[in-house]
Amino acid sequence: MLKSKTDEQLVELAKSGDSEAFGEIVRRWERKIFALSFGMLGREDDAGDAAQEAFIAAYRNLKNFRGEAKVSSWLHRIAVNQCLTTKRRQKTRAEDFLDAEDGSEERAFVASPLLSPAKKAEKAERMVLVRQAVGALPTDLRQVIVMKEFEEMTFLEISETLELPLSTVKSRLYTALKQLRMKLERTPVEVV
Repeated sequence: MLKSKTDEQLVELAKSGDSEAFGEIVRRWERKIFALSFGMLGREDDAGDAAQEAFIAAYRNLKNFRGEAKVSSWLHRIAVNQCLTTKRRQKTRAEDFLDAEDGSEERAFVASPLLSPAKKAEKAERMVLVRQAVGALPTDLRQVIVMKEFEEMTFLEISETLELPLSTVKSRLYTALKQLRMKLERTPVEVV
């Protein structure tokens, strides 16, 4: 049974031609890879395409996986690279990141049904501001904050995924949070 196998065992099975084993890897990681892509790209369609391309790239490069890092770190690195390629290809400006005004792309932030309409509106406006502020960060800072705060990855996992020293990851997170705080302090939420 494939569900009882570790990620590393599944990769070995997939290397030997077991397509179901790779399918299990995709099932295990598709939500996390999509969430990472969404955090970096800001649009659901782009994130879905990038996540799909990341898994295609992983499948094509199975033979290159040597087990020096965890499968999750390897997949995250491929997804990050795919997102960077997508951003370069589209030449998307950071200011345009996550400008979903219709709310269709607010997958991760859903208001509680117990909140009053005014509180829901305030929370929705605050989330738009946070998403815009994250989107305005430089790519290197945005990567780290999305991985740490939204993907809940450890510093070590981020370090392995981005192939950066641990101190650099911590420094980038500190800088990103500081910049976010400054941006958000300048744009107060007004309740109508």
